[in-house]
Amino acid sequence: MQKVTKSTYLKWYEDMMFWRKFEDKLAAVYIQQKVRGFLHLYNGQEAVLAGSLHAMDLSKDKMITAYRNHVQPIGMGVDPKRVMAELYGKATGTSQGLGGSMHIFSKEKGFYGGHGIVGGQIPLGAGMAFGDKYNNTGAVTLCYMGDGAVRQGSLHETFNMAMLWKLPVVFICENNGYAMGTSVERTANHTDIWKLGLGYEMPCGPVDGMNPVKVAEAVHEAMERARRGDGPTFLEMKTYRYRGHSMSDAQHYRTKDEVGEYKKIDPINQVKEIILDKKYASEDEIAEIDKRVKSLVKECETFAEESPYPDKNIMYDVVYEQDNYPFLPHKL
Repeated sequence: MQKVTKSTYLKWYEDMMFWRKFEDKLAAVYIQQKVRGFLHLYNGQEAVLAGSLHAMDLSKDKMITAYRNHVQPIGMGVDPKRVMAELYGKATGTSQGLGGSMHIFSKEKGFYGGHGIVGGQIPLGAGMAFGDKYNNTGAVTLCYMGDGAVRQGSLHETFNMAMLWKLPVVFICENNGYAMGTSVERTANHTDIWKLGLGYEMPCGPVDGMNPVKVAEAVHEAMERARRGDGPTFLEMKTYRYRGHSMSDAQHYRTKDEVGEYKKIDPINQVKEIILDKKYASEDEIAEIDKRVKSLVKECETFAEESPYPDKNIMYDVVYEQDNYPFLPHKL
């Protein structure tokens, strides 16, 4: 793993601050009904992405996740203006406005979604890893899921196959405590989700998901294991989301005091404190970063606002059509 240096901390701070403010803007325009449908925000979980990216080789490694998926593609190198435009349903979006909030996608940058079906991305992530092993690309897939998705049967089928075939995949559960709104304690007899890997003799363990250094170290070790041909790893990132499951979540299942306690270990503040303690930057220099972040978010908003909506005909252009299909009359 690359050493965690001054430049790493400064990049982490700017990236995580941008992701946070980017989604804060999405929340604001959602209330204005400029973004429609569902909206699941990542506030509080940014250290998981920041640490993972530090361990990845972005020239070949891949990432796939669920529907809390706006900032991951930005981290992978997708233009954030196109991500915001996609949420607005505009033609300049990553999927020409046809995917929306839950379906950001960029094959070019190695980001494969964005999946609205709970747990649907888990077997797909293993399938991507199978392709890389078959073609000997040396790439590793990071496959993320929430704590609610680990109750899906597809996870267990996938774990079994991934271990049997020693696939180059790292399964990462972002355990933010509540799935949609039900605590981990109420959904299973055990609360240590990482132990699910033990049943398959898969290397597994818990990770402090609020600390990007701890995340980077754990993901690096898992990815190196995968590159050696030793197969998958299952990591449980213990994290927390400051907003509800989605914008429609009233959050009756937790108290404001609980949220406040977790904000004391906000990953952005943790990184900022290290920057100041080690004198990597002054308060004025951090203020300049904040100003730059604010300007870029505004740029993304303006781009999305001014972009055109897609032509209705495009909906028909992306539907599979086969000439001379044998089971339907060609002329009605």
